Formats: sequence, structure tokens, C-alpha cells
Amino acid sequence: MALSKLLRSPGTRLLTVGSLFVEAKRAFERGNRARAAGLAVLAVLSWKFALIGLGAQGILKLVRSAGGGRTPADG
Repeated sequence: MALSKLLRSPGTRLLTVGSLFVEAKRAFERGNRARAAGLAVLAVLSWKFALIGLGAQGILKLVRSAGGGRTPADG
């Protein structure tokens, strides 16, 4: 019960949507427009369905770890 209340809270939704939009912005700035568009769609969907957003964040963490966590500053 407590978990479902947490998932439905406005704060959780806002955090999920915000972090997905930040990731979409990063992808767009790096030239990956398809990923940016997909993340933006997920952000909109996650406002209605918080579980979708949380799942998307988990997938993003997996993708980042598989990529070695490289950033533009790494060279």
C-alpha cells in the first residue's frame, strides 16, 4: 500500500518526468534525436503512469553502464 501511494504522489511523478526530460535534452545535445524523442514521449507518458517512468530510468541506468559511462569530458 505504501509503495502504491508513493508511486502515485505528485512529487514522484515530477521527479520522474524531470529526470527523463533532462536525459532527453542531453541526448538531443549529443545529436541523438531519435533517443531524445523517445525519452520525451516516455516523460509525457510517465506523468500519467509513474511506473513507466521508473522503468525507463532503470533502463537508462543499464544503457549507461553498458556504454562504460563515457562522457564528453572523457575524451
